[in-house]
Amino acid sequence: MASECQGKSSWPELLGVSGTTAVATIERENPLVTAIIVPPGTFITPDFRCDRVWVYVDSNNNVNEVPRIG
Repeated sequence: MASECQGKSSWPELLGVSGTTAVATIERENPLVTAIIVPPGTFITPDFRCDRVWVYVDSNNNVNEVPRIG
């Protein structure tokens, strides 16, 4: 589905960086999306959206999954 979306769609280079740094980088590299930090154990909606990037972080607020549009 990400191929339907405009701009950069995934950020593997952000694994291990702080969530806040990841959000700033994602929104700078693709201004069409809003990046949202997802702390451990947080429920998210399963719908797919081209204007959203979930940024999964660990208990130290470091990115622990590749952020991608969805």
